[in-house]
Amino acid sequence: MCGILAALGLTGDPEKNRRLILRCSKLQRHRGPDANSIYQSKDGKNFLAFERLQIIDPSDSGRQPFTIETPEGDITWQLNSEIYNHEDVQQQYLPGVSMVRDSKSDSAKPGHLYEKYGDDDKIWNALDGTFACVIYDERTQQFCAARDPIGICPMYWGKDANGATWFASEMKVLQHQCVSFEIFPPGHCYRSRTGKLERYFKPDWLMSDQIPSQPADLPAIKQSFINAVVKRLMSDAPLGVLLSGGLDSSLVASVAVRHLKEAKNAFDRTHPLHTFSIGIQGAPDLLAAREVAHQLGTTHHEFHFTVEEGIDALYDLVYHLESYEQIRAAVPMYLLSRKIKALGFKVVMSGEGADEIFGGYLYFHKAPSPAEFHRETIRKVERLHVWDVARANKAPFAFGIEPRVPFLDKAFLQTSMSIDPQDKMIDMQDLPDGKHKKMEKYILRKAFDDPSDPYLPESVLWRQKEQFSDGVGYSWVDGLKEYAQQVVTDDMWAGRFERFPEETPSTKEYYLLRSIFEEHFPSQSALDTVPKGLSIACSTPEAVCWDPSWANTHEISGRAMKNVHDSAEGFQYERRQDMKEKRSADDFVDNPEGPMQHRSADGNANGVLNGHANGYDAEAAKVASSATKQVVQGLRATAAAFTPSKAATPASSTIASVGDC
Repeated sequence: MCGILAALGLTGDPEKNRRLILRCSKLQRHRGPDANSIYQSKDGKNFLAFERLQIIDPSDSGRQPFTIETPEGDITWQLNSEIYNHEDVQQQYLPGVSMVRDSKSDSAKPGHLYEKYGDDDKIWNALDGTFACVIYDERTQQFCAARDPIGICPMYWGKDANGATWFASEMKVLQHQCVSFEIFPPGHCYRSRTGKLERYFKPDWLMSDQIPSQPADLPAIKQSFINAVVKRLMSDAPLGVLLSGGLDSSLVASVAVRHLKEAKNAFDRTHPLHTFSIGIQGAPDLLAAREVAHQLGTTHHEFHFTVEEGIDALYDLVYHLESYEQIRAAVPMYLLSRKIKALGFKVVMSGEGADEIFGGYLYFHKAPSPAEFHRETIRKVERLHVWDVARANKAPFAFGIEPRVPFLDKAFLQTSMSIDPQDKMIDMQDLPDGKHKKMEKYILRKAFDDPSDPYLPESVLWRQKEQFSDGVGYSWVDGLKEYAQQVVTDDMWAGRFERFPEETPSTKEYYLLRSIFEEHFPSQSALDTVPKGLSIACSTPEAVCWDPSWANTHEISGRAMKNVHDSAEGFQYERRQDMKEKRSADDFVDNPEGPMQHRSADGNANGVLNGHANGYDAEAAKVASSATKQVVQGLRATAAAFTPSKAATPASSTIASVGDC
């Protein structure tokens, strides 16, 4: 993967524009620290800039942007991508076609597909993997852009004051160039020749209102997941696995170890796979990770961090994450990624997606019906690009580490999202196999339950779900809350409605994070990219309605699930009171593409290019930025005196690796 930037239709001096594009591209060089390059059209109005992380075909022939020269003009493209079936694509769709520069890069294929088929949806549906792509056709002066089905690769787009269209991997590149910008929706393609943003990814499980009735096929689930992991071992650079000792990351590690030699294009099939964990010193989950690593025979790396180190990372992390959500979980992932980078690795696999697909979060215990259970899994999967997937991509990429998520494989999603939700429902009174309770993610666990040849230790395979922000250690979450209580003064808190009239923070923790966010990203467009709404234990706003006791609650910790979570006793959380809510659960129902997208009559998402985005008031932004800086400076001064209480740092905290919330 990498960092991409495109500016199409610029006006003014081409040389000044070129310097501007290079400066802007440098803002996301952490995504591609190995090399950078730029394309400029002959008329000087169109630019594509690329920051490269060399993973597939690290030679110069894999350098982007790629250009096919024709008598009528150039076809130029660039991708932030990993296309796992790129060799099959060449054989099936491009037989006999010589790749530009004779490149073996997976990213070389889409431009040749475009040359042959035009900007047809066939291009994007042929690709099995993750991508954010922009293609500029000098022959027609037109362009198109597309993003992978789930939105694993980030992409933003916007318009500048003169009408030029911009695309970038990260929001920070656009915020000072565009009068408005927003998230480019997953599974969509924009074509300048039509001016339409249209969905190309249309699987039955996503587009149909029908509740699936296909019984769970455990062997099919198992094999589909094995295939998903094996294809993601493709790499010309060192690769490892994030391992927490929880179910999801442990399954990824186990399958990778067992089937490493099946991957025809893995970096190293002769040495043990490397696994990585991080946690508070003495955390029990560190022991679980060690147990899994020992059984699998991996070369295991265990790292520790303190609450203070997590707090010290907040300011930089919010800048990289471009959000004030997911911070609890992103901090340990961010700290771990720096350690991994120092060891020379460029690629890691992680376990995001399983909880969304199989209903693994503890609030799913309260799902009122199979139909609503299924609808909630769709909502969760469809919004991953602004939640866990965004965090799992941007936190590692702060240090040039590419994450891969096999649970979100296109074929595995088709298999697992087509299952009768009755088979996914949780019933702790039922013992379907006569031994194990029908707990969260039961069918996934059962698919890999082979006592004669175990993939995982029994204690890990059948362990209760622990959310990532809890898994990193209760001391981390509690310590962050205590820190916010100390640095956000009562006067600050009393003025929160005036300070943040829109989406007013409901806790001092959110006041702190929102203040940091607005120092980095002061515009209305930036605020609109952050997901909104109430949540209980990582639920969607709609699912908060499942239980009357959850009303007005916003607490993502799994410990909020009384009588479900093993450590819920004594856990306290705040309710949102006197909040002037501007968004409702219905708003998210109508806008499944994300907080910035609006549905048109044909079901497609319309965004900034169709006039729905809020305008950017530069003067107002300056005033807001100044006010935010004063708040953050005050927080920093108070932070110097902060020391977590002993009660906030028990040695029994758990580890951080890959997971949720």
